[in-house]
Amino acid sequence: MDGHTRSPTNFLNSVIGQNVVVKLNSGIDYKGVLACLDGYMNIALENTEEYVDGKLKNKYGDTFVRGNNVLYISAEKTE
Repeated sequence: MDGHTRSPTNFLNSVIGQNVVVKLNSGIDYKGVLACLDGYMNIALENTEEYVDGKLKNKYGDTFVRGNNVLYISAEKTE
């Protein structure tokens, strides 16, 4: 370890404007650009794609996800 700790807040601030995956408690994934979020984990995404069981189901422009539905947020892996 490099001795630096990284808090969830630091991570979330670093991925604003980046592609992320938002996993919901229901198992559905939303992939898109993280526009903003608040202290309740309410999330606004742009260019959003909805995945159910790993399969693309819908594409949306802007999407709002209520924070109590969020299981986790991760940076989308780039290839």
